[in-house]
Amino acid sequence: MKKTLIFIFTVLMIISDSVRAAPPEDGEAYAETYADTQSLGLAILREGTAFVPLRAFAAALAPRYSVEWDAEKRTAWVRGENMELSAEEGAEYITANGRYLWLDKPGFIADGRMMLPVRTLAKAFGCQVSWDGANRRVLIDGRIRPIESGESFYDEDDLYWLSRIIYSEAGGECLKGQVAVGCVVLNRMAEDYWPDSVYEVIFDRRCGVQFAPTESGSIYRQPSDSALIAAKLALDGAETVGDSKFFFNAAVATSSWIAENRDYVTTIGAHSFYA
Repeated sequence: MKKTLIFIFTVLMIISDSVRAAPPEDGEAYAETYADTQSLGLAILREGTAFVPLRAFAAALAPRYSVEWDAEKRTAWVRGENMELSAEEGAEYITANGRYLWLDKPGFIADGRMMLPVRTLAKAFGCQVSWDGANRRVLIDGRIRPIESGESFYDEDDLYWLSRIIYSEAGGECLKGQVAVGCVVLNRMAEDYWPDSVYEVIFDRRCGVQFAPTESGSIYRQPSDSALIAAKLALDGAETVGDSKFFFNAAVATSSWIAENRDYVTTIGAHSFYA
C-alpha cells in the first residue's frame, strides 16, 4: 500500500516569560515548515494567509521536479512530469499547466525564497489542505495530482465571450477590476434566475439590455491579453467582488437603479459593484 505523507506547517508562538511577544509592526507572524518532522524552512503568516517557500514545497511533494529561478524576470519555475508552474515576484496570479490561479495576496521574496500562499500551491499540485486551529498548523496531504491543463479545463466558448465582455466593459481597468467583471457574469450563471451560459447571461434581454457593449457592438472587439488572462482567472475561481451580480460606472451611468436597489459591495477603479 502506498504511504500517504502528511506535511505540517506549524505556526511558531514567540513566548518570553510566559508572555507572547508582540507581532512585528507589519502584522506578520512567522512559522516553521515541516514535512515528516523535517524542517523545510521559513513560512510566513500574513493577514490570515500562510505563505510557504516554493522550492521547499515542491522538493518535499515532488522531489523529481526541477525548480529554477530567472533573476532577470524575477520568476520561479517548477517543471516535472505533468507540471509546469511559474510564479513572478509581486504578481497577482501564478500559472500552472496553462491555468491561471488568482493570489489574494501576491507572492514575495523573503531571505532569497519565493513565498506563495499555501492553498494556491496546493490547488496547483492537487493536494488537500486543512487547518489545525488548536495547534496553529496547516496540514497538507502529500499525494500530488497536478492540476488539469488549461487546454482541457477552459471551455472555448465561455472563454471567448467572457474575455470580450471584460475587455469591452473594463479594458482600461487594473487586472483586479477586469477579473471583477468576469466574476459578475459567473455569479449570475450560478443563480437560477439567470441563464446557464456565459453567452446567454451577457446577451440576456428579459429585463432590457444587461451589458451595454452588446448593444453598442463593442462586445465583438478583439480582447487584450490582460482581458483574456482575467477571464481565465475568473473561470478558475478568482473572487474579487464576493457575490456581486451588478456593477456600473457612476461617471457614465444613465440610471441609479442598481445603487438604490442592490447592496453595495466594493469599488474597483471606475466601477462600483453590488450584490
